[in-house]
Formats: sequence, structure tokens, C-alpha cells
Amino acid sequence: MSPRSESIVRRRLRKFRRLKRGYYSFVLIVAAYVLSFCLPLFIGNIPLVVRYEGRFFFPMVTFHAAPEFGQAAFGEPDYRALKDTFRTEGRGDFVVMPFYPYGQNEPLLDVPGSPPHAPSSSHVFGTDDRGRDVLVRLAYGFNISMTFALFVTAIGMVLGIAAGAALGYMGGKVDMFGQRAIEIWSSLPFLYTIIIISSIVVPIYLPGRNQLMQPSFWMLVAILSAFDWMGITYYVRGEFYREKAKEYVGAAIATGVSEGAIMFRHILPNALTPVVSFTPFTIVANIGALVALDFLGFGLPAPTPSWGELIGQGMGNLTKWWLVAFPLGVLFLTLLLVVFIGEAVREAFDPKEYSRLR
Repeated sequence: MSPRSESIVRRRLRKFRRLKRGYYSFVLIVAAYVLSFCLPLFIGNIPLVVRYEGRFFFPMVTFHAAPEFGQAAFGEPDYRALKDTFRTEGRGDFVVMPFYPYGQNEPLLDVPGSPPHAPSSSHVFGTDDRGRDVLVRLAYGFNISMTFALFVTAIGMVLGIAAGAALGYMGGKVDMFGQRAIEIWSSLPFLYTIIIISSIVVPIYLPGRNQLMQPSFWMLVAILSAFDWMGITYYVRGEFYREKAKEYVGAAIATGVSEGAIMFRHILPNALTPVVSFTPFTIVANIGALVALDFLGFGLPAPTPSWGELIGQGMGNLTKWWLVAFPLGVLFLTLLLVVFIGEAVREAFDPKEYSRLR
């Protein structure tokens, strides 16, 4: 009995796993990104559970005002102060705070001196110029940056693949006019377009909403996606020109398969190598684009946790080294890991027997 043949996808995935630097970078980035959605359980100023006068409260699920816990204040309670009060009174009430009990937009007014504060045992990465914990804002900024880059990359890839497939398969006048339209659209100055849109549509921050549910987040995703799809179009177009001349496409046409099925069921799976290879590098570019826009003040509105905004604070406070070193260090490490993934993917999907990257 002959051994079962292994598909080309399995061979490529097996080769990717053998490239340890890229594979472990992929595992690390995916694990960090998944954990970033659980950050309130580990980092934040909202407790997991509160026991007060024999009753249990879950502030992460339901909002509770300060007077409910005996605090003479308006709005949300100061849960850290409440925890200290319960500990002092010793009457059996307690507050279970996250491991790192500081909020992403919480000004730490109880820290002596004026912000920014240097790193300490309480605030590992120090605070920014508004007294907010830098480590917390970097952690939440990672989730926002990665989610933004993934959405923009996904939308851009879908649009680019659809446009490139249509141009490469149909050819003729469709290809000629389509190419000219792409060239005209790509000639628009991206940064000026962002500035004009930002001056017309002022981005707002809605308190109480998740960072990923802010209208400004999706507005930026839409704007960058409108410019992000053109690069991959040329590669997909070239792959479709090459693949449509092969015999399996002629056989599909002879058997009466529709053009849509030929394009996306037969040709597209064989034309995805450049898409897979360029995706990690596109993610790097989109993270850099968001950081640059936030740095220039045309990105997400305050007080959204942002790497670019922290780097901008570092530029304005060069003597406060933690505002320069930590944001740039986290940005460098994230982009480095994604680049490692991209190099491994490109080598694993190289159609040649011996990769040029070896």
C-alpha cells in the first residue's frame, strides 16, 4: 500500500514549524494578543469581586456608585482606598483587585510630586505627564495596535485580492482601465487626506465604551483600508495572469465551470503565496502607520491608550527616559517578532526547493 501523499499546505506548515525563530515568535505574539483581551482580569482599577456587609458585588459586570460602599464621593468608588479601609477595619469585608491595580486612563493623584513620575516598585514603568501608569497604557495600547493592524490588513487584502483577481483573469480593457484607476488612486497623498478628514470629522472619545468600539477607531480603519489594498493587487494580478494559462483552467472552462468558481475556487488557492508572504510585513506597516498618526496627533483621540501618544510625550520630555525607552522598546520588540514571522512564512512558502533566505 503506497504511503498517503502530503499536501503542499501541510509541507509548508511543517517547514514553518521547523523555522524556530519565526514559529516561536508566532506563538508568543498570538499568546500575547489573546491575553490582551483578558487584561481587565490582570491589569486595571476595577476589582474582580467586593464583599461588603455580607453581600458580594462584581463591579466588572455591574456599575456601583461610591455611596453604595460608604464613600463620600460621586461616581465610581476608589476601590484601592476601599480595600485599605476594609483591611484597617478588619470586619471581614474585602476587595479582590487585579494583580496590577491601576487603570488605563486613571490619573494617579496620590503619588507624591508632579508627573511624570520615575519608575518605582508601585509603578514599574513610571507614569506619563498626566500621572497615568505607563505599563498599563502600553499593555492596552498593544491590543489596540494589533487589532487595528489586523483589521486594516484583512480588509486591504480582501479588496486587493478581489481587484487583482478581476484584472488578471479578465485582462484586456478591464485590466487597462483598472490599472489606470489604481494608479490615480495611489497618487493621492495619504497624510494630507488624513489631515483633511480629521479637520472635517473631529474624532471623539465616548466614555464608557470599549476602546475597540469607538467611532474614531473604525473611521481610521476605513481610511487606511482605502489606501492599503493597492500594493497586493499587482502581485495577485500577476499570479492570475500566470495561472489562467495553465491546463487545469482550460479543463475547468471546458467542463462548464462558472468564471467566479474558476477565479476563486481553482486559481486563487494557487495564487495565495504572495498574499501569505506579504501579510506579516503589511501588519508591521499598519502598526507603524497608527503609531505615526497618533504621534502627529491625527490618530485616535485622547485618552485612548496609544504607543504613538506616549512616544510624543517622550519627545516633549527627553529627560524623562522612561517615556522614551519603554514605548520605543515595546514597539521595537513587537515589530521585530512580526518581522521574524514574516521571514519564516516567506521561506516556508518559497516555491523553490532551496530558499534564497537560507
